[in-house]
Amino acid sequence: MGSHTESFTVERHLTEEMGSITVARQIVRDALDAWDYAGQHEDVLLVVSELVTNALMHGAGAPVLRMTKEATHIRIEVGDSSEEAPKAREPGPADGWGMHVIGRLSSRWGTSHREGGKVVWCELATPFAAFAPDPGGLRA
Repeated sequence: MGSHTESFTVERHLTEEMGSITVARQIVRDALDAWDYAGQHEDVLLVVSELVTNALMHGAGAPVLRMTKEATHIRIEVGDSSEEAPKAREPGPADGWGMHVIGRLSSRWGTSHREGGKVVWCELATPFAAFAPDPGGLRA
């Protein structure tokens, strides 16, 4: 029996190449479609692109993408083998806009250390109505 409080997670190991950005975007697009997500797909895709790009350019090893749908938000996590946290950079063409974009589109974001590296994560708030109703979750 479904419920709006259930969470769903997609996790994929990406390759250590720039083509992983496109792969990550497709994985997320497919998950949003499967979850009947009615929010701003473009915002979620942009955040994923920035997180994966940062992992490839400033992290180490192949990134791991994890996306979780909760009742009130979508959580995106990208892990890599570097233990070094993201550094604040001046937004612009020279250093990019990555973490500034993530900060603007997310309700919260941060870095968590894990064994053998770190995870940079963010959450995009979604109104409950952003997910299509689950007919199986209706109670009589």
